[in-house]
Amino acid sequence: MTQILPSTETNQPLLYPHNNSNPTITSMDVQDSPRKSYWRCSKQDFFPEPSFKDLSSYRTALFQICPRLKDRLLSRSTETHELVTLRRESENPMQKCLTWWDLMWMSFGSVVGSGIFVITGQEARDNAGPAIVLSYALSGFSALLSVFCYTEFAVEIPAAGGSFSYLRVELGDFIAYLAAGNILLEAVIGAAGLGRSWSSYFASMINSKNPDFLRIKIDSFADGFNLLDPLAVVVLLVANSIAMSGTKRTSFLNWIASIATAFIIAFIIVVGFIHFKSSNLVPYFPKGAEGVFVSAAVVYWAYTGFDMVATMAEETKNPSKDIPIGLVGSMSIITVVYCLMALALTGMVKYTEIDPNAAYSVAFAQIGMNWASYLVSICALKGMTTSLMVGSLGQGRYTTQIARSHMIPPWFARVHPKTGTPINATLLTTILSAIVAFFSSLDVLSSVFSICTLLIFMLLAVALLVRRYYVKDVTSKNDSVTFFVSLFTIVGSSIGVTALWNSGVRGWIGYVVASVIWCSGTLGISLLHKHRVPKVWGVPLVPWLPSLSIAMNVFLLGSLDYQAFLRFIICSAVMILYYLMVGVHATYDVAHQNPKETEAEEGR
Repeated sequence: MTQILPSTETNQPLLYPHNNSNPTITSMDVQDSPRKSYWRCSKQDFFPEPSFKDLSSYRTALFQICPRLKDRLLSRSTETHELVTLRRESENPMQKCLTWWDLMWMSFGSVVGSGIFVITGQEARDNAGPAIVLSYALSGFSALLSVFCYTEFAVEIPAAGGSFSYLRVELGDFIAYLAAGNILLEAVIGAAGLGRSWSSYFASMINSKNPDFLRIKIDSFADGFNLLDPLAVVVLLVANSIAMSGTKRTSFLNWIASIATAFIIAFIIVVGFIHFKSSNLVPYFPKGAEGVFVSAAVVYWAYTGFDMVATMAEETKNPSKDIPIGLVGSMSIITVVYCLMALALTGMVKYTEIDPNAAYSVAFAQIGMNWASYLVSICALKGMTTSLMVGSLGQGRYTTQIARSHMIPPWFARVHPKTGTPINATLLTTILSAIVAFFSSLDVLSSVFSICTLLIFMLLAVALLVRRYYVKDVTSKNDSVTFFVSLFTIVGSSIGVTALWNSGVRGWIGYVVASVIWCSGTLGISLLHKHRVPKVWGVPLVPWLPSLSIAMNVFLLGSLDYQAFLRFIICSAVMILYYLMVGVHATYDVAHQNPKETEAEEGR
């Protein structure tokens, strides 16, 4: 049964399911009549807001930048706005074609790339030893905490914007913009890094002594940007073209490839346990607990990629059921698989004899199975390929929702009527990532990518606490003060633990004091009244698990070097400059162009 309500904008009915808190948008709600060309391109399509009508209008807007910025800092979006109003910017609906089965294999294809094959050997040999299994377990637990937060939001707000939409609703327009900028930066850098990795791995299969032999060296360019990589560009174009052709088609291809990878990984684990020697696990902690934690911060990157799957909520048939099973289920399985693969490696070969560059291939060679090294190489290449395809799906949908809000030109919000995919948005991230991959080396790319990912994970945990315990103009003044003091206590104590660890302090007193402060902050929030309770699926043990997620993400942020933070600050400064010159005016115009119509929309 559905309740039919009139639309004030399109004179067409909107369908609101009785048993779902999120309204369902149909094709007649977003399609123009008569239908316009998808590829039309004019100034009005890129900058339709009044502030950009002409030079005089733009000058007037710049003089009003302070009150407009204040308005944007204090504004909050709503679930209805993200789920209904903004979708009209796309003109055509995305197709609801995904189930929990699709999401589970998408998560597997996005997360399980080459990282497990490269990082495991390096960290087992240099830091954790056989205890690399515990490093993967700790990192997997940290990733699972972030997955919990993503899942609750994705069920409650199944919009294509993922974390951008969630933060816009809970933390406001400006914080969401900074997250949006970091999301786009992460998308571009992540795809470029995967393209370069694919190229390096393929080249090493042909010529193991020179993984750069397929690249073009330009001596006049600066180091880190002087090895041009045309193969990486080709790989990116092919993977993203598949993603643009259709969501279900991409999901099917990912499923086939991921099934093959699962069989290869099962083979690696079985062979590893057949040749397992318990003597190889001694000593289990060659560098103590410090080695385990150092490796945990590194192997965490083998778990990233699940956030891209959360952006597929708009195309999921039954978000309340499919998303929890698809995301939480897949990440739990992936954590177990990673631990088993690490245990198989350290059981086959003494950790001191592991080859840090090709751990699994050399391990198979040492037991007389040289041919198995080709399986490892195929599995790694396949993993990077599916990561690129699923990543392209997620990047396009992130960009679409950001464009729907007019933070970037709404031309990128359009969904193609035939493919049901955001081709314009995907083309944007494809072209940018191809340019970056063509010039930039992996070490330059990885440090910026790391901060973007962890910052968004931390902000999402903060947003979840805000969602549960604070509602503007509803929460009492005393509860508001208690909440924000407790929240700052959680963040401050997390920074304190990180500072102690990075300064080399290993005595237990400082860590106990910081932990007690963290517990007091979390306990302070737990004693407050919850203003919102999840309707279908929610994070368990709130506020303890989100608080722990904040602490672990802050700790991982502290493991990065200062150059990563310097690059991040520079990129953020450029984003803020763009926001002050363009974004704040576009979003202000959209929010205030027709207040009565907006109020009617929100009321419905």
